[in-house]
Amino acid sequence: MPFARLASATTPTCHIGLGLAAVGRPGYINLGRDRDLPQDRSVDALRARTHELLDAAYAQGVRYIDAARSYGRSEEFLADWLTARPDIDDIVVGSKWGYTYTADWSIDAERHEVKDHALATYERQRAETDALLGARLDLYQIHSVTPDSPALTDKELHAKLAEAAAEGLTIGFSTSGPAQADAIRAALAVTVDGEPLFRTVQSTYNALETSAGPALAEAHDAGLTVIVKEGMANGRLAEPYAPDALKAVAAETSLGCDAVALALVLRRPWAGVVLSGAATVPQLASNLHAAVVDLDEDQLARLETLVEEPNAYWERRGELPWH
Repeated sequence: MPFARLASATTPTCHIGLGLAAVGRPGYINLGRDRDLPQDRSVDALRARTHELLDAAYAQGVRYIDAARSYGRSEEFLADWLTARPDIDDIVVGSKWGYTYTADWSIDAERHEVKDHALATYERQRAETDALLGARLDLYQIHSVTPDSPALTDKELHAKLAEAAAEGLTIGFSTSGPAQADAIRAALAVTVDGEPLFRTVQSTYNALETSAGPALAEAHDAGLTVIVKEGMANGRLAEPYAPDALKAVAAETSLGCDAVALALVLRRPWAGVVLSGAATVPQLASNLHAAVVDLDEDQLARLETLVEEPNAYWERRGELPWH
């Protein structure tokens, strides 16, 4: 399994990954994008920003990179970066299928992505990913599985995914929505020829949304690598948007709200990789300080008061504008 490479790494930041959702396309829902990205959001400008982030991440010990078919040109940008650096062979590359990017590089598109977990979509997007990343792809995940997703019951799709696994590709899934725990447990029950299909799970977990925690612990105990996304709650846990309790703890640590928020997730014994969604090199550097944050029991207790009810959290997330 490719994540064994991380187990042998010794840098403090090796279990922090870089997600490319915020820089692979001109529009996204993260707060603060108006100041984080250049006014020029051309393909070339965001390719340059992505490569700048990848260079900084690798230099600072990051060894997992996360892309998706729906993250605009994230796979293309990552493939270009890998091609230009053939000596880099110690990173783990993950991508996702199941959403199609439909914004055509526009921030004002009516729809930015369309979800479809059908077998035909997998076969089309697998070919597209393979054309860009080829043998560099380690992990392919079903994007945003929910309890009602046909990907949980489609036996023909399971058989195709098992074929890919037999050829050396690790198969995983990501989750979203207030019923993440149900989706995780349903996916853990999926088998092909008596063997579990999925080897990784990527879920939203942060100081505001902790409902998937018990199910993620079960997944870890079942042998899956757990990847945590949206540890910053799409910017809600970063300055200047962070709640007062987080700002107070951050001031006590002399580090940023972002580092404290990510450190809270890194503390979970089941968290294998925690993603940074940084859009700038300074943001990335601040995020990576999470590896050295030490929180005491009083600070942890104060941060626990930030937890929101899952339906309320996801309703607010759904209201975040693309910008």
